[in-house]
Amino acid sequence: MKPSSFRSSAPNAMRRALVMVPLALAACATVSVPPAPPLERNASWALLPMVNHTETPQAGLRAEAILESLLRGGGIGTLRRYPSSIGGDALFEPSERKGVDQALDWARAQNARYAVTGTVDEWRYKVGVDGEPAVGFTLQVLDVPTGRVLWSAAGGRTGWSREALSAVAHQLLTHLSTPLVVAAR
Repeated sequence: MKPSSFRSSAPNAMRRALVMVPLALAACATVSVPPAPPLERNASWALLPMVNHTETPQAGLRAEAILESLLRGGGIGTLRRYPSSIGGDALFEPSERKGVDQALDWARAQNARYAVTGTVDEWRYKVGVDGEPAVGFTLQVLDVPTGRVLWSAAGGRTGWSREALSAVAHQLLTHLSTPLVVAAR
């Protein structure tokens, strides 16, 4: 290859690389996050259990801890977490939905206006040479008095082989919960 032809192909290669990098990164996450509806400012909130649909014990509790921190840090200061006596993420418990229903009853007794709940659909390191972290969540905001779903979002994300699973979960939950934080201000 002549030096002049190398110089003319180098910008094309650079342009292709600049196009491919965002496409590769976009392939690492799939999300559906609609805008949140108008929410009452200074309303009281309740954090309900996140149902664990994975084979990873206590993935729901781990996701709840991250989500609670994000909501509080985002300005939802009147957030109360359901009592541990209600349950939550029990090992190999097929009836976790009962815990959500009990927690919703608890939230009604606390006169909470809104409740946040959801599911953990994936929480693992992928099998293989790289062992990439992979997470998947759904979130819902409920109108506590009626139990009606006001808003929902879903997403999945994978990370790089040296990333922590909790870091990838934090990134995805941040993305999913941002509309709530903005609407609640």
